[in-house]
Amino acid sequence: MIKNKRAFIVGIKSYKLSINEKKFLIKYKPWGVILFLRNIKTIKQTKSLTDSIKKIFKDKNYPILIDQEGGRVNRLSNIISFDNLTSEYFGNLYEKEKIKLNIIYKLFIDKTSHLLKLIGANINTVPVLDLRIKGSSNIIGDRSFSKKINTVSKMGDLCIKYFHMNSIGTIIKHIPGHGLAKVDSHNFTPVVNKSLKYLKKNDFSVFKKKNCFFAMTGHVIYKNIDQSNTATHSKKVINHIRNSIGFKNIIISDDLSMKSLKESMKDNTAKSFKAGCNIVLHCNSKLDEMKIVAENSPLISSFIIKKTSQFYKILS
Repeated sequence: MIKNKRAFIVGIKSYKLSINEKKFLIKYKPWGVILFLRNIKTIKQTKSLTDSIKKIFKDKNYPILIDQEGGRVNRLSNIISFDNLTSEYFGNLYEKEKIKLNIIYKLFIDKTSHLLKLIGANINTVPVLDLRIKGSSNIIGDRSFSKKINTVSKMGDLCIKYFHMNSIGTIIKHIPGHGLAKVDSHNFTPVVNKSLKYLKKNDFSVFKKKNCFFAMTGHVIYKNIDQSNTATHSKKVINHIRNSIGFKNIIISDDLSMKSLKESMKDNTAKSFKAGCNIVLHCNSKLDEMKIVAENSPLISSFIIKKTSQFYKILS
Protein backbone atom coordinates (compact mmCIF):
# COMPACT_ATOMS: atom_id res chain seq x y z
CA MET A 1 0.00 0.00 0.00
CA ILE A 2 2.62 2.52 1.07
CA LYS A 3 5.41 1.62 -1.36
CA ASN A 4 6.12 3.09 -4.83
CA LYS A 5 4.86 6.55 -3.87
CA ARG A 6 6.86 9.70 -4.51
CA ALA A 7 7.91 11.95 -1.65
CA PHE A 8 5.55 14.87 -2.27
CA ILE A 9 2.07 16.11 -1.34
CA VAL A 10 -0.19 18.12 -3.66
CA GLY A 11 -3.38 20.14 -3.59
CA ILE A 12 -6.15 19.81 -6.16
CA LYS A 13 -8.25 22.45 -7.82
CA SER A 14 -11.90 21.97 -6.99
CA TYR A 15 -14.71 19.88 -5.52
CA LYS A 16 -13.88 16.76 -7.51
CA LEU A 17 -10.89 15.34 -9.36
CA SER A 18 -10.52 16.48 -12.94
CA ILE A 19 -9.52 13.91 -15.58
CA ASN A 20 -6.04 15.44 -15.71
CA GLU A 21 -5.66 15.34 -11.93
CA LYS A 22 -6.71 11.71 -11.92
CA LYS A 23 -4.09 10.91 -14.58
CA PHE A 24 -1.52 12.89 -12.58
CA LEU A 25 -2.21 10.95 -9.36
CA ILE A 26 -2.07 7.60 -11.19
CA LYS A 27 1.18 8.49 -12.96
CA TYR A 28 3.16 10.25 -10.21
CA LYS A 29 1.70 8.67 -7.03
CA PRO A 30 2.21 11.44 -4.45
CA TRP A 31 2.62 10.36 -0.82
CA GLY A 32 -0.43 12.45 0.14
CA VAL A 33 -3.01 15.05 -0.91
CA ILE A 34 -3.91 18.25 0.98
CA LEU A 35 -7.41 19.77 1.09
CA PHE A 36 -8.33 23.46 1.08
CA LEU A 37 -11.54 25.47 1.30
CA ARG A 38 -11.75 25.29 -2.52
CA ASN A 39 -12.24 21.52 -2.18
CA ILE A 40 -14.91 21.55 0.53
CA LYS A 41 -18.53 22.50 -0.18
CA THR A 42 -20.42 19.88 1.83
CA ILE A 43 -19.50 16.84 3.91
CA LYS A 44 -20.98 14.44 1.36
CA GLN A 45 -19.19 16.06 -1.60
CA THR A 46 -15.83 16.12 0.21
CA LYS A 47 -16.16 12.49 1.28
CA SER A 48 -16.86 11.58 -2.32
CA LEU A 49 -13.68 13.48 -3.34
CA THR A 50 -11.44 11.81 -0.74
CA ASP A 51 -12.95 8.39 -1.52
CA SER A 52 -12.07 8.89 -5.20
CA ILE A 53 -8.46 9.67 -4.22
CA LYS A 54 -8.17 6.68 -1.89
CA LYS A 55 -9.68 4.44 -4.56
CA ILE A 56 -6.85 5.34 -6.98
CA PHE A 57 -4.30 4.12 -4.42
CA LYS A 58 -6.46 1.25 -3.12
CA ASP A 59 -5.62 2.49 0.38
CA LYS A 60 -8.24 3.45 2.96
CA ASN A 61 -5.46 5.06 5.05
CA TYR A 62 -3.99 7.15 2.21
CA PRO A 63 -2.77 10.43 3.76
CA ILE A 64 -5.31 13.24 3.27
CA LEU A 65 -4.14 16.42 4.99
CA ILE A 66 -5.96 19.59 5.97
CA ASP A 67 -5.09 22.86 7.80
CA GLN A 68 -7.91 22.86 10.31
CA GLU A 69 -6.59 24.99 13.18
CA GLY A 70 -9.76 26.84 14.17
CA GLY A 71 -9.94 30.64 14.27
CA ARG A 72 -9.07 32.18 10.89
CA VAL A 73 -7.46 29.00 9.54
CA ASN A 74 -10.69 27.07 9.07
CA ARG A 75 -10.96 25.02 5.88
CA LEU A 76 -14.33 23.73 7.07
CA SER A 77 -15.94 27.19 7.12
CA ASN A 78 -18.56 26.12 4.53
CA ILE A 79 -19.65 23.49 7.06
CA ILE A 80 -19.03 25.02 10.50
CA SER A 81 -17.69 28.20 12.14
CA PHE A 82 -14.77 27.96 14.56
CA ASP A 83 -14.02 31.71 14.38
CA ASN A 84 -13.58 32.39 18.09
CA LEU A 85 -11.80 29.13 18.89
CA THR A 86 -8.26 30.31 18.18
CA SER A 87 -5.12 28.74 19.60
CA GLU A 88 -4.62 31.97 21.57
CA TYR A 89 -8.04 31.50 23.18
CA PHE A 90 -7.06 27.99 24.34
CA GLY A 91 -3.61 29.16 25.46
CA ASN A 92 -5.25 31.81 27.66
CA LEU A 93 -7.56 29.19 29.14
CA TYR A 94 -4.54 26.99 29.91
CA GLU A 95 -2.93 29.84 31.82
CA LYS A 96 -6.06 30.89 33.71
CA GLU A 97 -8.56 28.01 33.94
CA LYS A 98 -6.92 24.64 33.41
CA ILE A 99 -9.97 22.57 34.40
CA LYS A 100 -12.19 24.45 31.96
CA LEU A 101 -9.49 24.14 29.28
CA ASN A 102 -9.25 20.37 29.64
CA ILE A 103 -12.99 20.01 29.05
CA ILE A 104 -13.40 22.55 26.24
CA TYR A 105 -10.20 21.75 24.36
CA LYS A 106 -10.92 18.03 24.30
CA LEU A 107 -14.46 18.73 23.07
CA PHE A 108 -13.07 21.03 20.37
CA ILE A 109 -10.63 18.36 19.16
CA ASP A 110 -13.20 15.56 19.39
CA LYS A 111 -15.63 17.64 17.28
CA THR A 112 -12.90 18.62 14.77
CA SER A 113 -11.75 14.98 14.48
CA HIS A 114 -15.31 13.79 13.94
CA LEU A 115 -15.73 16.26 11.06
CA LEU A 116 -12.34 15.34 9.56
CA LYS A 117 -13.31 11.67 9.57
CA LEU A 118 -16.67 12.46 7.95
CA ILE A 119 -14.87 14.15 5.04
CA GLY A 120 -12.17 11.47 4.86
CA ALA A 121 -9.17 13.48 6.15
CA ASN A 122 -6.71 11.78 8.52
CA ILE A 123 -3.91 14.33 9.14
CA ASN A 124 -4.45 17.79 10.60
CA THR A 125 -1.54 20.20 10.21
CA VAL A 126 -1.59 21.29 13.87
CA PRO A 127 -0.31 22.25 16.41
CA VAL A 128 1.25 25.61 15.55
CA LEU A 129 4.16 25.73 18.00
CA ASP A 130 5.40 29.19 17.01
CA LEU A 131 5.71 31.64 19.88
CA ARG A 132 3.59 34.80 19.89
CA ILE A 133 6.19 37.57 19.63
CA LYS A 134 5.36 41.25 19.94
CA GLY A 135 6.19 43.21 16.80
CA SER A 136 6.26 40.14 14.55
CA SER A 137 4.20 39.51 11.42
CA ASN A 138 0.53 38.84 12.13
CA ILE A 139 0.67 35.72 9.93
CA ILE A 140 1.10 33.73 13.17
CA GLY A 141 -0.66 36.06 15.64
CA ASP A 142 -3.61 34.34 17.35
CA ARG A 143 -2.63 31.07 15.64
CA SER A 144 -0.03 30.83 18.44
CA PHE A 145 -1.08 29.50 21.84
CA SER A 146 1.00 32.03 23.75
CA LYS A 147 4.21 34.01 24.10
CA LYS A 148 5.14 31.66 26.96
CA ILE A 149 7.30 28.67 26.05
CA ASN A 150 5.73 26.36 28.65
CA THR A 151 2.15 27.15 27.55
CA VAL A 152 2.91 26.53 23.87
CA SER A 153 4.76 23.30 24.61
CA LYS A 154 2.10 21.88 26.94
CA MET A 155 -0.76 22.87 24.61
CA GLY A 156 1.14 21.24 21.76
CA ASP A 157 1.39 18.00 23.75
CA LEU A 158 -2.36 18.08 24.50
CA CYS A 159 -3.24 18.80 20.88
CA ILE A 160 -1.19 15.87 19.57
CA LYS A 161 -2.47 13.52 22.27
CA TYR A 162 -6.17 14.35 21.75
CA PHE A 163 -5.97 14.07 17.95
CA HIS A 164 -4.11 10.75 18.22
CA MET A 165 -6.80 9.47 20.59
CA ASN A 166 -9.24 10.28 17.77
CA SER A 167 -7.07 8.47 15.17
CA ILE A 168 -6.00 11.69 13.42
CA GLY A 169 -2.33 12.40 12.66
CA THR A 170 -0.77 15.78 13.45
CA ILE A 171 2.06 17.94 12.09
CA ILE A 172 4.05 20.26 14.35
CA LYS A 173 4.77 23.54 12.60
CA HIS A 174 6.64 25.67 11.61
CA ILE A 175 9.79 23.94 12.80
CA PRO A 176 12.17 25.29 14.17
CA GLY A 177 9.97 28.37 14.88
CA HIS A 178 8.27 31.09 12.81
CA GLY A 179 7.38 33.38 15.72
CA LEU A 180 10.21 35.88 15.27
CA ALA A 181 9.45 36.44 11.57
CA LYS A 182 8.70 40.11 10.90
CA VAL A 183 7.18 39.39 7.45
CA ASP A 184 4.73 36.82 6.10
CA SER A 185 6.61 33.99 4.35
CA HIS A 186 3.70 33.59 1.91
CA ASN A 187 4.90 36.85 0.35
CA PHE A 188 8.45 37.62 1.57
CA THR A 189 11.50 35.88 3.04
CA PRO A 190 11.65 36.39 6.82
CA VAL A 191 15.14 36.81 8.29
CA VAL A 192 15.74 36.15 11.99
CA ASN A 193 18.89 37.68 13.49
CA LYS A 194 18.76 36.19 17.01
CA SER A 195 21.77 34.22 18.26
CA LEU A 196 21.76 30.43 18.17
CA LYS A 197 21.92 30.43 21.98
CA TYR A 198 18.74 32.53 22.14
CA LEU A 199 16.94 30.38 19.56
CA LYS A 200 17.82 27.12 21.31
CA LYS A 201 16.54 28.47 24.63
CA ASN A 202 13.33 29.93 23.18
CA ASP A 203 11.82 29.17 19.75
CA PHE A 204 13.58 25.84 19.17
CA SER A 205 12.91 24.49 22.66
CA VAL A 206 9.13 24.39 22.15
CA PHE A 207 9.50 21.68 19.49
CA LYS A 208 11.40 19.28 21.73
CA LYS A 209 9.98 15.93 22.89
CA LYS A 210 6.87 16.09 20.72
CA ASN A 211 5.22 12.71 20.18
CA CYS A 212 4.32 13.52 16.60
CA PHE A 213 4.84 11.65 13.31
CA PHE A 214 5.36 14.78 11.21
CA ALA A 215 6.90 18.25 11.36
CA MET A 216 6.57 21.07 8.81
CA THR A 217 9.44 23.47 8.17
CA GLY A 218 9.19 27.26 8.18
CA HIS A 219 10.49 29.20 5.17
CA VAL A 220 12.58 31.39 7.50
CA ILE A 221 16.28 32.33 7.34
CA TYR A 222 18.07 32.04 10.70
CA LYS A 223 21.01 34.33 9.95
CA ASN A 224 23.26 32.94 12.68
CA ILE A 225 22.92 29.36 11.43
CA ASP A 226 22.69 29.83 7.67
CA GLN A 227 23.18 33.24 6.04
CA SER A 228 21.27 32.60 2.86
CA ASN A 229 18.91 29.59 3.04
CA THR A 230 15.51 29.26 4.68
CA ALA A 231 15.09 26.32 7.08
CA THR A 232 13.44 24.36 4.26
CA HIS A 233 16.57 24.68 2.12
CA SER A 234 19.19 24.59 4.87
CA LYS A 235 21.14 21.46 5.74
CA LYS A 236 22.50 23.29 8.79
CA VAL A 237 19.04 24.17 10.14
CA ILE A 238 17.70 20.67 9.47
CA ASN A 239 20.72 19.27 11.34
CA HIS A 240 19.61 21.40 14.31
CA ILE A 241 16.07 20.04 13.96
CA ARG A 242 17.42 16.48 13.99
CA ASN A 243 20.14 16.86 16.63
CA SER A 244 19.44 19.85 18.87
CA ILE A 245 15.62 19.65 18.85
CA GLY A 246 15.83 15.86 18.46
CA PHE A 247 12.97 15.39 15.98
CA LYS A 248 13.34 11.88 14.54
CA ASN A 249 10.25 11.48 12.36
CA ILE A 250 9.13 12.77 8.93
CA ILE A 251 10.03 16.35 8.00
CA ILE A 252 7.72 17.95 5.42
CA SER A 253 8.50 21.26 3.73
CA ASP A 254 6.02 24.10 3.95
CA ASP A 255 4.34 24.94 0.62
CA LEU A 256 6.95 25.25 -2.15
CA SER A 257 4.80 27.78 -4.01
CA MET A 258 5.15 30.40 -1.23
CA LYS A 259 7.03 33.56 -2.24
CA SER A 260 9.63 33.18 0.52
CA LEU A 261 11.42 30.64 -1.70
CA LYS A 262 13.08 32.51 -4.53
CA GLU A 263 14.25 29.77 -6.90
CA SER A 264 12.49 28.00 -9.75
CA MET A 265 10.01 25.28 -8.75
CA LYS A 266 12.53 22.66 -9.87
CA ASP A 267 15.26 24.13 -7.65
CA ASN A 268 12.89 24.75 -4.74
CA THR A 269 12.02 21.06 -4.86
CA ALA A 270 15.56 19.73 -5.30
CA LYS A 271 17.02 22.02 -2.61
CA SER A 272 14.41 20.88 -0.05
CA PHE A 273 15.41 17.24 -0.48
CA LYS A 274 19.11 18.07 -0.53
CA ALA A 275 18.77 19.95 2.76
CA GLY A 276 17.11 16.96 4.43
CA CYS A 277 13.34 17.36 4.04
CA ASN A 278 11.77 13.92 3.63
CA ILE A 279 8.64 15.06 1.79
CA VAL A 280 7.79 18.30 -0.03
CA LEU A 281 4.44 20.07 -0.09
CA HIS A 282 2.93 21.90 -3.06
CA CYS A 283 -0.46 23.53 -2.55
CA ASN A 284 -1.64 25.80 -5.39
CA SER A 285 -2.98 22.97 -7.63
CA LYS A 286 -1.33 24.36 -10.80
CA LEU A 287 -0.77 21.22 -12.82
CA ASP A 288 2.33 22.44 -14.67
CA GLU A 289 4.05 23.22 -11.34
CA MET A 290 2.82 19.95 -9.81
CA LYS A 291 4.50 18.01 -12.62
CA ILE A 292 7.83 19.76 -11.97
CA VAL A 293 7.58 18.93 -8.26
CA ALA A 294 6.62 15.32 -9.05
CA GLU A 295 9.45 14.80 -11.51
CA ASN A 296 11.99 16.17 -9.03
CA SER A 297 10.73 14.17 -6.06
CA PRO A 298 12.35 10.80 -5.33
CA LEU A 299 10.46 7.63 -4.54
CA ILE A 300 9.77 7.42 -0.82
CA SER A 301 12.63 5.99 1.22
CA SER A 302 12.52 3.01 3.57
CA PHE A 303 12.57 5.61 6.40
CA ILE A 304 9.34 7.21 5.10
CA ILE A 305 7.75 3.78 4.56
CA LYS A 306 8.58 2.76 8.14
CA LYS A 307 7.31 6.02 9.67
CA THR A 308 4.16 6.02 7.52
CA SER A 309 3.29 2.50 8.66
CA GLN A 310 3.76 3.63 12.28
CA PHE A 311 1.33 6.49 11.55
CA TYR A 312 -1.16 4.05 9.92
CA LYS A 313 -1.29 2.14 13.22
CA ILE A 314 -3.04 5.04 14.97
CA LEU A 315 -5.65 5.09 12.21
CA SER A 316 -6.81 1.54 12.70
